[in-house]
Amino acid sequence: MKRIVKLLALGLCLLPVLLHAQESKPLRIGVPTSVQLQVGRDTITAVKMAVDEINKKGGILGRKVEYVTADETENPETGISAIKKLVSDEKVDLLVGGYTSGVTLAQLPHIAASKTIYLGVGAASPSITAKVKNDYDTYKYIFRVGPINATHQARALVEYISGFVIGELGYKKIAIVGENAKWVQDLVPVLKRGAAEVGADIRMTELFDTQTSDFSPLLAKVKSSGAQYMIVILSHGSSDVFAKQWHDAQVPVPYGGIDVKSMDGDFFNRIGGKSISEVAANFAVRAPLTKKTIPFFDNFKKNSPNYPVYTAFFAYDSIFLYAEAVKRAGSFDTDKVIKELEKTRFEGVAGEISFDENHDVLPGKGKTNLIFVQWQDKGERVVLFPKELRTGNFILPPWMKK
Repeated sequence: MKRIVKLLALGLCLLPVLLHAQESKPLRIGVPTSVQLQVGRDTITAVKMAVDEINKKGGILGRKVEYVTADETENPETGISAIKKLVSDEKVDLLVGGYTSGVTLAQLPHIAASKTIYLGVGAASPSITAKVKNDYDTYKYIFRVGPINATHQARALVEYISGFVIGELGYKKIAIVGENAKWVQDLVPVLKRGAAEVGADIRMTELFDTQTSDFSPLLAKVKSSGAQYMIVILSHGSSDVFAKQWHDAQVPVPYGGIDVKSMDGDFFNRIGGKSISEVAANFAVRAPLTKKTIPFFDNFKKNSPNYPVYTAFFAYDSIFLYAEAVKRAGSFDTDKVIKELEKTRFEGVAGEISFDENHDVLPGKGKTNLIFVQWQDKGERVVLFPKELRTGNFILPPWMKK
């Protein structure tokens, strides 16, 4: 009996030491992303920037922060393996990343089973966060820091069509083309219905395979439809090839929309200036959207050969809003941190970040939203819409100028 009492006393004495050891070891962040793409490379660069800044200030509740990456490519099976590697082998405390909606959807059951908070920064399908509301206890770990979901993006596109394409350019005859991917399947029905409601004459709607390399039949169909303007929605498809073929065929239809790879800072030069006049939606530009926007852009350029794409904004913000939630909770306890994340009102690079009941980032003025930016001469980017952020005037493709 005395021996048992001594052992219990020894255990109680060691408990504070063990707890201190647990709390003083580095906080590990897992970054699953498509490392071969600009969106993935920029995610990693932004995470590194945030981690370095936090560590210089002493870490989070005294714990230093480190990160480890895993390549999820754009394949669901590889994406699942990336999550398993991070949570099982690397034993990370937090996940920040993602890009492809189909991959993220495949990963969700494995993320939920690991009970690890996941801050998504790339995938847009509403189905991802819908699981939170439908089965909160299982999926409460999932948050989308950005981008706004595909439904909200569709509504932003409708505002662009109504306020600028119809309202300023006077183009009512619209063609809608996009890649056949999950997020576009979610987006297009909302876009088509909304555009018709604001007076657009939808001449055609067509989805193409993500592996398409010859767009000439599609572009010919757009031309013959009588469309005055083409809305393009693509992320996985070849933006470079699409823009080059549109330019070389001198299609007499200007285009704009959501073209993720044309958000790259080097897109114009990469394709020999053939994106001239394309309007590419973005989530942030080097402008004072918040007090953090310009400093982030400039610091990012010091750490990278290019200016950041959208995943970088949200990855960078994710680390800091998680750190703030931990500090408010006074603990790394997952359930306590989740409750604090749900209360988040965080000034980010692109706007205020706060979440709805699905743990989905809220859109709106002053929050995260689409900004429509046109490629112009010498690779200059000019903001066209919303009007209050405008920095230049719309130009037509060179072969359409009168």
